[in-house]
Amino acid sequence: MATLSLTDTDLRLREAVIRQLDWDPEVDSSAIGVTAKSGVVTLTGFIDSYSGKLAAERAAKRVHGVRAVANDIDVRLRLERTDADIAADLVRALELRIGIPDTVQAVVHRGYVTLTGKVSWIAQKRNAEKAVAHVRGVHGVFNHLDVVPDETHRDVRRRIAEALHMHADLDARHISVAITGDVVVLTGTVGSWLQRDAAERAAGDAPGIRWVDNRITIEPPARQEELDIP
Repeated sequence: MATLSLTDTDLRLREAVIRQLDWDPEVDSSAIGVTAKSGVVTLTGFIDSYSGKLAAERAAKRVHGVRAVANDIDVRLRLERTDADIAADLVRALELRIGIPDTVQAVVHRGYVTLTGKVSWIAQKRNAEKAVAHVRGVHGVFNHLDVVPDETHRDVRRRIAEALHMHADLDARHISVAITGDVVVLTGTVGSWLQRDAAERAAGDAPGIRWVDNRITIEPPARQEELDIP
């Protein structure tokens, strides 16, 4: 039988993630397990909502030294709901979220939601997923929305570069931006997963962009062994 060898850095990273989960008000970490190996964090156990599962993943990504997250948390509801009840709440959630067009459709099967239709902005695609993720009873979301930009915008590359450099959570000095049609390609390095996600969101908010190809790699700063939590 192979023996799992954990370094002191792995153990400190695990403890840092556990503390971050405990401190996050969106996460009930009482039944969540954490393992860490070479910068890869695996979350196991269960939680009572899909939004809580996503919040646990976001919390783990905020920890310095995390390079990848495997989110194997199961969603277990205290009281199961029917697909019909969930579907009714999905409609209301999409209607109440500002900026989501009525071209977005949601189908639910055994608690899993599939989003289909067309939107004009990547931000609309993200917002639709956020809206349904918080519906009670949802176990997971498959976002198959197509982004179809409604017009061509000028100086998109410059606008994205400016947005990256103005972002408070992002050090964009080592990020390069390339535009191919309506696709943005991001390359370079950042110091944390949080910065990588921030760069992708900033690029996706630009007009006329259908998809962001995020090739940014994570290179934690020196003295990463201290594992400070922001």
